[in-house]
Amino acid sequence: MDMGNQHPSISRLQEIQREVKSIEQQVIGFSGLSDDKNYKKLERILTKQLFEIDSVDTEGKGDIQQARKRAAQETERLLKELEQNANHPHRIEIQNIFKEAQALVKEKIVPFYSGGNCVTDEFEEGIQDIILRLTHVKTGGKISLRKARYHTLTKICAVQEIIEDCVKKQPSLPLSEDAHPSVAKINSVMCEVNKARGTLIALLMGVNNNETCRHLSCVLSGLIADLDALDVCGRTEIRNYRREVVEDINQLLKYLDLEEEADTTHAFDLGQNHSILKIEKVLKRMREIKNELLQAQNPAELYLSSKTELQGLIGQLDEVSLEKNPCIREARRRAVIEVQTLITYIDLKEALEKRKSFASEEHPSHKAVWNILGNLSEIQGEVLSFDGNRTDKNYIRLEELLTKQLLALDAVDPQGEEKCKAARKQAVKLAQNILSYLDLKSDEWEY
Repeated sequence: MDMGNQHPSISRLQEIQREVKSIEQQVIGFSGLSDDKNYKKLERILTKQLFEIDSVDTEGKGDIQQARKRAAQETERLLKELEQNANHPHRIEIQNIFKEAQALVKEKIVPFYSGGNCVTDEFEEGIQDIILRLTHVKTGGKISLRKARYHTLTKICAVQEIIEDCVKKQPSLPLSEDAHPSVAKINSVMCEVNKARGTLIALLMGVNNNETCRHLSCVLSGLIADLDALDVCGRTEIRNYRREVVEDINQLLKYLDLEEEADTTHAFDLGQNHSILKIEKVLKRMREIKNELLQAQNPAELYLSSKTELQGLIGQLDEVSLEKNPCIREARRRAVIEVQTLITYIDLKEALEKRKSFASEEHPSHKAVWNILGNLSEIQGEVLSFDGNRTDKNYIRLEELLTKQLLALDAVDPQGEEKCKAARKQAVKLAQNILSYLDLKSDEWEY
């Protein structure tokens, strides 16, 4: 159809579709909940467009009816996606974990900044457990879930960092107010900064409805201005004291930008993160070494060179920057386990090869342990090759085989032989490590 003679109804539908298209990425990336302001805004826009589409007069013409139907379907699809993003089970899981963190902060941290005694080990352990559980929330590569997990982790990790800095790095002063009149003002500002620290934590965790980020930012900026206006008369110790307090304030101001930073960058998408790419490169090489070992006609010839290279890969992983990101930390931890498991596999194979050359008589219990170690070596080779989830029949089979070996070790009677006791203990630990590795390989974790 000639564009100059296009029917007005078709033109109107195309205009509506362009408006719908303009907010599509906002819908796809929406990481909040159904009671968020942005959710209601997007829902309102899309609903309005549906009414607009419905009001277009088709005049009984088939082509206009089809165009209206397509426009309505596209708008309804985005409405459905918006609703699914806000109510996805894993999004709810993230929110529930965050609520636990809120309760922990409310119980342990808010009182601390209101004159409480100290930050307890219970809080530190609790917040670390929450961070670990958040890193294990599955996102399935879904942008909205990745953003939600990133936002939540960023806030909780910021709180953890603020508290650690406060506890571990107290200012070297306050100085005595007799030293200089300016010291009294700096001491006063430092007290205000400590209060602001507590307010910031409450804001980040959403447990303070009486304050806003904008107001707190103004308060902190005002404190810097007050410090800048002080005359320290060239006194080095007072100037250093002021500088420490200004640095503390600037650090707190940085945390106030977290929410905006999370929305305006793609930091939540770790697929292109430099540290993750480095970890993936190490894992790729580790898998190549593993395949060479498992497929080799005479793997013993590869043991020494493979172990040397694998130790080098461990060194590369140690150099990976964590960027204060718990997901990167978890990715590195898992990669280290992958590489270390392959090294352990080679060590056991070498030990079993060496044992064949021993002609001396063995204690029956010690021999039984070695026989079980031989079985574990074969099972470990299968576990290294396993690529599935916990519903796979092969996973269940491998789990049962490892459990049988643990039971067999439990049945070995060392008869007082210390050497046999130590060997059995090591074999049990190995079997448990293989079980843990099987679980790690099958838990479908992704960054």
